[in-house]
Amino acid sequence: MKITVNGAEHELASPPLTSLLNALRDELNVTGPKVGCQGGNCGTCTVLVDGEPRRSCLLPLAMVDGAEVTTIEGLGTPKRMHPMQAAFHFYYGSQCGFCAPGMITASVALLERNPNPTRKQIQNALGGHICRCTGYVKIIDAVEAVARGESFDGAELTRSRGGEATPKGASA
Repeated sequence: MKITVNGAEHELASPPLTSLLNALRDELNVTGPKVGCQGGNCGTCTVLVDGEPRRSCLLPLAMVDGAEVTTIEGLGTPKRMHPMQAAFHFYYGSQCGFCAPGMITASVALLERNPNPTRKQIQNALGGHICRCTGYVKIIDAVEAVARGESFDGAELTRSRGGEATPKGASA
């Protein structure tokens, strides 16, 4: 099986019925997609396959042979975040961070298809993603901010006493 992951082509040795999630994590050491329910219900393993959000726990390698796969690692880096990653950080959309890779990749795909979604469309696009920390409001706020074209370049962040990221100048 051959796939391109985050711009690099790979020849995989895993059997064709191995899930994409397991091949990414075990064979390629790409750990952004998280192992959650392994039944397609939680969204933590969501990656982009040829630009479309897919649950990697449900995809056998045979179904993605020749495909281009983008994970959270392929969107940006800690020093040069994708706008969606920066928005999730700035708007507190990532608390424990477990659901964030799947939510962010699904949100990026949404804005590729629909650059100006309504709040309801964002809710529908993320409806199959489970977050136990934020209550979704902050996540949806982050997606709306990117859709509005807000820039997070140079957004200075400080840390409060509790270790939580706080926009500079905001009360902690």
